[in-house]
Amino acid sequence: MLVWFTYLANYITYDLLGLVKETPLANGLHFFIEDTSKILVLLLVLIYFIAIIRAALNPEKVRYYLQGKHRFIGYLLGSFFGSVTPFCSCSSIPLFMGFVSARIPLGVTIAFLLTSPLINEVVVVMLGSLLGLKFTIIYIAIGISLGIFAGFLIDVIKAERWLVPFLAKQYQSEQQVNPVQYTAHKMSLLARHQFAKEETLNIFKRVWKWVIIGVAIGALIHGVIPAQWFSDHLGAKQWWSVPLATVLAIPMYINATAIVPVLESLLLKGVPLGTTLAFCMSAVAVSLPEFMMLKQVMSKRLLFIIAAYLLVALSLLGWLFNAINL
Repeated sequence: MLVWFTYLANYITYDLLGLVKETPLANGLHFFIEDTSKILVLLLVLIYFIAIIRAALNPEKVRYYLQGKHRFIGYLLGSFFGSVTPFCSCSSIPLFMGFVSARIPLGVTIAFLLTSPLINEVVVVMLGSLLGLKFTIIYIAIGISLGIFAGFLIDVIKAERWLVPFLAKQYQSEQQVNPVQYTAHKMSLLARHQFAKEETLNIFKRVWKWVIIGVAIGALIHGVIPAQWFSDHLGAKQWWSVPLATVLAIPMYINATAIVPVLESLLLKGVPLGTTLAFCMSAVAVSLPEFMMLKQVMSKRLLFIIAAYLLVALSLLGWLFNAINL
């Protein structure tokens, strides 16, 4: 089926517009048409089926399953729920406050919040269709591992003292907290279909522009910037390229949906896997707008610790993947 998107790009680029093959404009336009059409169609089809499976999952159910769990199981569950729930930065603060009110350990909450922007069904669909199963598994494993280790670190240093005062008191209070109650409701097939249809349309409306932006940036990289430039400046031999790529990605206001086509273009240009992962995951996980929102519930010290952890962890991962040359 995917070959039809290549035929479409060939027809528009070479037959309809008459562009000469292997020229920068033709390469960039071909990349843009093929990836945009492929991603948008796959999003509509695959997110619908994923939404049917995920129909019964909501924040209250997440809180219910996370409360009272052993810490390490909690970190794993927090990262897992973060990877399957499409919560964005706009919903991170109320979720954070709800988890704290339920007295869920801060490390488990942080594991959820860090994994959520990195991994969701849109990213999995795009990575699988563009870069294959192996790369998708690597990306998911890294995202979940970052959340788990962050949660462990946050609890070890007792970081709840660096929340804003009214949230810090939630953990310091000795009052009995009523556990979150959740009553499961079975959904009929029709109800699941309705949920999946609405969820698919809502997600599509939210991400289609990011798909186009991401693919446009990827097309620019693919068609205009010479491969030699990446080899000279971002090659595996330049050890400093990994931390530099990690830091340079911070000002980018881009979500995981838009970063996937950029990731694909960098890999096609020969940028080492580790450097590419460090750049793209930093752009998503260390987002300045999201950190500005989290400043309402965390002190500057805690935000700095989280940002420093991500920058160091992503740099180490970048060096590791460049060294093993996957």
